[in-house]
Amino acid sequence: MFTDRLFEKTSTIWEKYLEHPFVKEIGKGSLDLDKFQFFMEQDYLYLIDYCKVFALGSAKASRLEVMTIFSDLLHSTLNEEMELHRQYAEKLGMTRTQLENSTPSSTLSAYTSYMLQKSYQGSEADVAASVLACTWSYNFIGLNLAQTEGATEHPFYGDWINMYASDEFSQLASQMKQLMNELAEEKPEREKAELEAIFVHCSKLEYLFWDMAYDKQMWPQEISS
Repeated sequence: MFTDRLFEKTSTIWEKYLEHPFVKEIGKGSLDLDKFQFFMEQDYLYLIDYCKVFALGSAKASRLEVMTIFSDLLHSTLNEEMELHRQYAEKLGMTRTQLENSTPSSTLSAYTSYMLQKSYQGSEADVAASVLACTWSYNFIGLNLAQTEGATEHPFYGDWINMYASDEFSQLASQMKQLMNELAEEKPEREKAELEAIFVHCSKLEYLFWDMAYDKQMWPQEISS
């Protein structure tokens, strides 16, 4: 399977997700709320562009089944994943308008600009490679955190862990992996290598996103003023 190749290529990066203090402290329930709020603001903006990438996938789809998969993922993100963010924002005293009007960080802009560029310029397979790292890695993280004693019952962070460890989200991740495998199956090695490069790049940006959230970093410190 092509996704086995992708995981093997990025397994070291993904293991670092689990060791990242932001992720570990969510699992322990000890993450500072201001860091989580900053993450929620940035991740909400990320999901807006993420939805645009899914819409591009539907537009570029060569088969109705593929169009439906991207459409289902778009609907799920808009109505389930983003709703979780809105619920957390309410708990944190933020309105939906405040979420939508947050200022994007440099890391966020780099990530979403890359996904959108690859998706605009590429094929439906490029779209799948651009979005797969996020969906798959959040499920990977959620399932791992769910094994931490008491993590899923935490009064604040439990909902976040349960969302990404849920059967529904696991099914979405599996659906994305299956789609990636199908779209890559008949590709020549040169194109497979390009898809792999997109996935690796997005996996690295996922790690930088955790860094950005933990440090509440809009820009690198040396040019932040």
